[in-house]
Amino acid sequence: MKQAFTCQRQLLVTASSSQKPSDSVLTSLLAPVSKVIQEVQAFREKNRSSPLFNHLSAVSESVPALGWVAMAPKPGPYVKDMQDAAMFYTNRVLKDYKEKDKMHVEWVNAYVSIWTELQAYIKQHHTTGLSWSKTVSHIRGPVASGGAPSGGAPAPPPPGPPPPPMDLDKSSGGDSGATSRNALFASLNKGADITKGLKHVPDDQKTHKNPTLKAQGGPLLSGPKPFAARPTAAASPARTLPPVLELDGKKWKVENQEGAHGLVISDTELKQVVYAFKCNNSTVQVKGKINSITLDNCKKLGLVFDDVVGIVEVINCKDVKVQVMGKVPTISINKTDGCHVYLSKDSLSCEIVSAKSSEMNVLVPNKDGEYTEIPVPEQFKTVWDGSKLVTTATEIAG
Repeated sequence: MKQAFTCQRQLLVTASSSQKPSDSVLTSLLAPVSKVIQEVQAFREKNRSSPLFNHLSAVSESVPALGWVAMAPKPGPYVKDMQDAAMFYTNRVLKDYKEKDKMHVEWVNAYVSIWTELQAYIKQHHTTGLSWSKTVSHIRGPVASGGAPSGGAPAPPPPGPPPPPMDLDKSSGGDSGATSRNALFASLNKGADITKGLKHVPDDQKTHKNPTLKAQGGPLLSGPKPFAARPTAAASPARTLPPVLELDGKKWKVENQEGAHGLVISDTELKQVVYAFKCNNSTVQVKGKINSITLDNCKKLGLVFDDVVGIVEVINCKDVKVQVMGKVPTISINKTDGCHVYLSKDSLSCEIVSAKSSEMNVLVPNKDGEYTEIPVPEQFKTVWDGSKLVTTATEIAG
């Protein structure tokens, strides 16, 4: 993180003493910050088994905020969005260490303040985008970054200014352009008399009346070829990682499963957890009573479990189904599009907490053994009651 802010400071110093460069040069200036961001995110992925994984995730989710330098016209709100993305993990750190170690609580407060202070700085000096000098000469090439690494930009640079309006009074031929136009307009003003200046062509020189002219051939002039996009290089195929289903210490790892519908985790213990990552079009059954279950970045995954004493978390998923056979106190749904939760009769008191998610439905069993589907509200109304904000769920009439 220190290296990331060092690279950003170098860019801000450059911007304060230079006019805004071309897009290609700007990309090279953004490259050092981009590479550090990628390294931070890669470090998190390599340490998923770390006891500080929530800390690493908070940093990984929020560090793209340093890409605000390429965001216009609202860089401040962009930083706020990245800070909010990390809040899920910082809250987990607070929950885990609030009664254990105050140092972690202090770390969360200090880390969150970084992005709060950055938003204040942007609002004061770069409200609508990175401010460049208006008096110093342009940058004509990549500027030395003081040893900072280089790489892809954190976000596409803002598009360049539109081309200036065409000036019809200027052309490469000087005044000849205006003269030619005046002559053209004068000819048009003749109306029907304009055809009087055309040369008469006899029938023996007309190709449609003299077929021998077609046989003689001759070069045919053609107009410019239609625009053809440059062929893009074929995208390299995504690397396929081997599927994983194993017990690593106290954690059951279920990773990179594709089309696997018979996955069963049995012989479980209360202290164990299940972590499913990047599993698509698969089904996982967890037998027995365990501590917690997490689904991360999964698509079309079905989860069936008996009992969980802690929490079931669904993060960054799409179109997943979760069925409770026994009991679970809490189900958390975060940044997920499409989640069906099937409750059992013993789990009707379960708390369902959702954030930044859509298409969520809870299915409650009835006396006939069937399920009644109830959508989770996605639209809310907030009002000020004189002392605090009061938020209630609303329904769209129709």
